[in-house]
Amino acid sequence: MANPSIASVTPVPASADEAESWVRGELIRSLMRSARGSYIVSAALMPAMVGLNWIYVPRWELLTWLAAGLIATACRAWGARVYAVRYAGRSAAAQQQFTERYGFIWSTSAVVWGLSILLFFERTPQVNQFMSWLIVAGVGTFPLNGLALHPPLLKRYVNTLFITMLGAVLIRLVSINLVEPHFQYGFLMPILPILHWFLLLRAGRHIHETARNSLELLFHNHILIKSLTQQRQAAVAAVAMKNRFLASAAHDMRQPVLALSLYADWLRNEPELVLELAPKIVRATHAVNALFDSMFDLARIDSGQVRLHIERVDVAELLHDLELQYRPVAESRGLDFRVHVTEGSFLTDPIRVRRMIGNLLANAIKYTTDGGVLLASRQTRDGLRVEVWDTGIGIAPEHLRDVFLEFYKVADHAGTSDGFGLGLAIVARLSHVLGHPVSVRSRLGSGSVFRVALHDADEAVAQARVSASGG
Repeated sequence: MANPSIASVTPVPASADEAESWVRGELIRSLMRSARGSYIVSAALMPAMVGLNWIYVPRWELLTWLAAGLIATACRAWGARVYAVRYAGRSAAAQQQFTERYGFIWSTSAVVWGLSILLFFERTPQVNQFMSWLIVAGVGTFPLNGLALHPPLLKRYVNTLFITMLGAVLIRLVSINLVEPHFQYGFLMPILPILHWFLLLRAGRHIHETARNSLELLFHNHILIKSLTQQRQAAVAAVAMKNRFLASAAHDMRQPVLALSLYADWLRNEPELVLELAPKIVRATHAVNALFDSMFDLARIDSGQVRLHIERVDVAELLHDLELQYRPVAESRGLDFRVHVTEGSFLTDPIRVRRMIGNLLANAIKYTTDGGVLLASRQTRDGLRVEVWDTGIGIAPEHLRDVFLEFYKVADHAGTSDGFGLGLAIVARLSHVLGHPVSVRSRLGSGSVFRVALHDADEAVAQARVSASGG
């Protein structure tokens, strides 16, 4: 038996770990989508039951039963309304909570229909009894497709209905004279209701398994499609990045290579200018080497070929080494270079963390024309932190995230023409690998501050991140 109500489903979660929860919740949602039809049919059959027994049963009994049935139907409608308002769009746990809290409304309806046996059994002509039995059997069978989607609710409804029916049958059998000639099929009671009971529960299990398998297949198909879509997007992004990488590298390399070619031709034609041209050739060569070094560093990280060596590093010694390397560069540009040290140590790869902070210092010096650069370590509530401050040109808010991308340069940004756009990309990669988060705050025209949180690096985790980046 197929259940059409499962065709309309809520969005599928992204994680396969949520499959069980999503399927369970969606089964209950499907049950509630089909619930309205079942209680409307139940309400429509109540007048038919009363009409079949109108001239054979005291009217006060029929009207009392009808009033109880209408109250039970109203409870079903109220429960559907509560579900639509409070639970329909919520989690699987909320769906489960609804069935546990409001399952009694199905039991109430089952009790009312079970008691209908007292109205006609051995009180009306056999044709009327037969028609009445068909109505009760239909009421027990019609909601099967929906209730089977949540087995606890199905068992609650069916068990309540048939226990009440059998109780009513036994009451009638005890209250009549079993030797009266008109009683011809009492020996079949309670065999037929028990058989029907068994068949409903068995059919319910099959319906539930079919619906569950359909939803699980839908879930895993969605995950597969999403995975394939993500892989396709990643492949497209990788091709785009490769093209951008090649275009940017070719553009950045063209200037120093062209300069080398011009200087070489110039030197060949005028060898007496060797003392003037040699430093320019050296600078152009250094520029090409710097580009290749940055490209190779980035490629090694992305390919997972970096081998980390985690050890305890003294932050004062680290900052002193960086000061020796970058103070002369800053002072040659007329900048003040200051260092503030807070004692401490942390676990990291000393070569890579020095490269990270060194790249930040190089950028700070490059983009600062007046004022200076501050290299500082501080102890915060979250642990040790290194900061690089500058009084340079700053970065506009809309560019703050993009500056960590490969070959990204802020358009019309003074100082970017002689850079490669790889320094901060390498910082971002090493930050992820070592677990040293980097943050930036900047104001256009006033300078920037880059902060590196020096959390202790875990060698196994860091190496796994390197391997993952290469995968």
